[in-house]
Formats: sequence, structure tokens, C-alpha cells
Amino acid sequence: MDQACKHTRVRVVSRDEDAEYVECELCGDIFEASEFKDMAIEDSLPAEPLE
Repeated sequence: MDQACKHTRVRVVSRDEDAEYVECELCGDIFEASEFKDMAIEDSLPAEPLE
């Protein structure tokens, strides 16, 4: 099974007055930089147990 990319290598591809966009150099996904920061925070949180 393929694992999801963790986007460990990104570069800025565009900026405007309100946002900055980054591209993952490994998988090519492009997303807003604030989303990238949110992903990093989610990855650092411990997994919640399933009930």
C-alpha cells in the first residue's frame, strides 16, 4: 500500500497580499502555506484512541 506523502520538502511557488503557496518537491502537491503549518501540527499530535 502506498503511504501518503508527508511533504517534508517544500518550496514557495507564489505569494500575493493575503497568502503564500508552497509546492511539495516530492509529490508535486501545491497548497497554501498555512495548510502546511496545520499539517505539521496534526502530525506532531499523538493519535487519539478509537472508541
